[in-house]
Amino acid sequence: MKSSRIARYLAGALLAALSATLPLTGLAQQSGYPNKPIRLVTPFPPGGVTDVLSRILYGSRTALWVGFCSSLFGTTIGALIGASCAYFGGKIDLLMQRLMDILLSFPLIVLALVVVAVLGSGVWNVILAISIPMIPRAALVVRSSALALRQMLFVEAALTLGSSHWRIISRHMIPNVMAPYLIMLSAFLGQAILLEASLSFLGLGVPPPAPSWGVMIEEARDLSTLQNAPHALIFPGIAIALTVLAFNFIGDGLREYLDPRQRKR
Repeated sequence: MKSSRIARYLAGALLAALSATLPLTGLAQQSGYPNKPIRLVTPFPPGGVTDVLSRILYGSRTALWVGFCSSLFGTTIGALIGASCAYFGGKIDLLMQRLMDILLSFPLIVLALVVVAVLGSGVWNVILAISIPMIPRAALVVRSSALALRQMLFVEAALTLGSSHWRIISRHMIPNVMAPYLIMLSAFLGQAILLEASLSFLGLGVPPPAPSWGVMIEEARDLSTLQNAPHALIFPGIAIALTVLAFNFIGDGLREYLDPRQRKR
């Protein structure tokens, strides 16, 4: 059982590394020439050709950039809010928890759609739209871990020595909740990539001409493309599935490595 879990985590790390390095290769050169031996070319749109492989490789840049930035921003802001609520408590904690409950009442995709509808499309607007739904989830997890730290002797000692509130939160509490932070960061990566593809599929994601896996699926779902070039729809879907699966495997591995209770199994 343990060896199978290790193999699964190694496979996830390998898939994630492959997804991160593919955009850096010389394969991702846009071209209209249909006879390149390494490319998968589709005869659409009408009157031209589309290099499916190049678009998938370029689309991985968009997916990974949006995924990393949005998960990093959402998890970091949520961790700061959760640690601050656990430290101060009282009315501040109560007010922030009610605000987090309101945000949690909306599904991820619905809240992201609302933000994009207000701000408009664009890379940074999409990153913000994906980051906001992740903040309350990260805040609740970090708050539950930081509540126990608030009663620890080293926090009381820092208060006695005159340390500022920000110094105690940043130097004493945040480093001690890095385990759940890293687990959430890796888990949110897969969610962010899938959410970016969903927004792009709906026409609210990264605007053209920037390639996106969600845009590729949306463009290839008409009947003529499905009949003549089904790989234009299948391969972007496979890329999304493998990338999300890879980061989920890495999140499982981090949870088992950082949680002593999981390592004993």
